[in-house]
Amino acid sequence: MSKIIYFLSLVVLLASCKEEAKELDIVHESLWEGTKDSLPNKIGVNTKANAILKDWLEYNALDKSFDKMYTSEYIEDFELVIDEIIENQKKLEESEYPPKFDIQQVKGRQKLFKTYVLKTKGDLEYRQNPTESMIQMITAYNALRNQFNVVVNNTLPEELLKNEEN
Repeated sequence: MSKIIYFLSLVVLLASCKEEAKELDIVHESLWEGTKDSLPNKIGVNTKANAILKDWLEYNALDKSFDKMYTSEYIEDFELVIDEIIENQKKLEESEYPPKFDIQQVKGRQKLFKTYVLKTKGDLEYRQNPTESMIQMITAYNALRNQFNVVVNNTLPEELLKNEEN
């Protein structure tokens, strides 16, 4: 009789644990849907900057990877997109910048973007809520894109910008 009670309690214990795991997956997926829908949009680049950027292959690869982030259906897809963004960001960092964008203002914003991409990757690896780091990453990417607009729309003479003594 004691063997039957022991067996029944074991079956009930295993069945109850299995149901909770299903509920946890549903909560995790619904949390991702809410996170994905609350992301800020990517800002545009004006035509002058776009003319320079279209020939920069490494930047175009990063931009395409970044766009995939908005179309990822599941958090697992998003994790793969972040890995792709990290790889493309490394290639961009090592690439030759167009002469107009080979300045510290652009490189500094790219480094900030890299920081927030790695922060988002860490949140995903440690199963933390990535919403805040994703928003920071998108904001940093928008700042990089906005810096392209600022550089091409700059009306100051080059001599003023290159003279570091003043």
